[in-house]
Amino acid sequence: MSPPAQPGVPGGRGSKGPPARKLLCMCSLSLCLTYLCYSLMGGTGPAALRSPAALPGSAAPGAPRSPTAFPATVAPRSAGGPGSPAGSPGAPGPSAAPPRASNGSREGAADTWLRTQLAPGEVITAQSGAFERDPQESSTTDEELSRAGSPGSRGGSSSTTPDYGEKRLPQALIIGVKKGGTRALLEAIRAHPDVRAVGTEPHFFDRNYEKGLEWYRNVMPKTLEGQITMEKTPSYFVTNEAPRRIHSMAKDTKLIVVVRNPVTRAISDYTQTLSKKPEIPTFEVLAFKNRTLGLIDASWSAIRIGIYALHLENWLQYFPLSQILFVSGERLITDPAGEMAKVQDFLGLKRIVTEKHFYFNKTKGFPCLKKPEDSSAPRCLGKSKGRTHPKIDPDVIHRLRKFYKPFNVMFYQMTGQDFQWEQEESDK
Repeated sequence: MSPPAQPGVPGGRGSKGPPARKLLCMCSLSLCLTYLCYSLMGGTGPAALRSPAALPGSAAPGAPRSPTAFPATVAPRSAGGPGSPAGSPGAPGPSAAPPRASNGSREGAADTWLRTQLAPGEVITAQSGAFERDPQESSTTDEELSRAGSPGSRGGSSSTTPDYGEKRLPQALIIGVKKGGTRALLEAIRAHPDVRAVGTEPHFFDRNYEKGLEWYRNVMPKTLEGQITMEKTPSYFVTNEAPRRIHSMAKDTKLIVVVRNPVTRAISDYTQTLSKKPEIPTFEVLAFKNRTLGLIDASWSAIRIGIYALHLENWLQYFPLSQILFVSGERLITDPAGEMAKVQDFLGLKRIVTEKHFYFNKTKGFPCLKKPEDSSAPRCLGKSKGRTHPKIDPDVIHRLRKFYKPFNVMFYQMTGQDFQWEQEESDK
């Protein structure tokens, strides 16, 4: 059953607004106009901020379009290790970007974190790594995936995988977003007896697609008839090729996206990187192309990931809104049982994971899982979760809120849900 339309969200689910396709076209046009205005003000350059719908090579209306990558003039920030192949996270680009002027923008140590320019005609694709895939984003290693994907292996969640049943391609995927609460959601849904989920992030549809579906199937845990196979890889949501590839695997795949206030998400993203690389510049330095003029650098992945409307437009070319569930990262903390009820309904499962499965840990600031049938200690997420955020200049936060506001409103219209991020901010 489709949820009722949210107040103040025209064209949402259950509303009497325009048909979904018309709404998508309207949102695509709005995205293009918004980007154009920002580009003219010097935001990131017209080529760097274009909606997929506005790019050449789009398919005719009504037909799935091949995902179009975003032209860009910048390359990843992340520094890869020795021997990184071209296009991999941290691989050096063809030429180094020139230093910035000293008018409040990046300089000095920050210059080493500037992305290098892409070659003419080069675009951001799943293989280019230009969305700055943080090697610390996932605990998955190549060795683990190789071991899990080998014939005869028991899959990525061997501790809970039975020796009977068979390995199946996933029927549901948690596709995003990074630092939104995807790990918490995965651990909670794994408490359901009718769900089997791989514990590692396979990154099949963005990094390992060339290995083929048989490799992907072997990564999965064994399941019995009637059980659902799942996996989560948050970077799928911002990978242009992912929607087409998943649709090609199974067009009825159910998709789950955990979204969070994009300002908070960006700071959390930065905090994770900072914990691994304390030498990086401050958040304020990385967030702006020019601090004096207040120009946000939307090509920085920590900022760009939070432009949810841009990424969602790509997914709606292949999947109807009814196949995508949007989970609130904020409510997953304040009301985990309520959000899990929606997830279980969406997956067609009996509501087994309830408030009895959660215990709020005041020290960590988020819920921990517990087994309602015994008195064992609750199981909390690891120390990498719930890090203390660095103190950010209030003016920077204010400018980021203004930057994200039109994109948030557009996202509310596209999904038919009001996540009330603006209200949340005004209450602080």
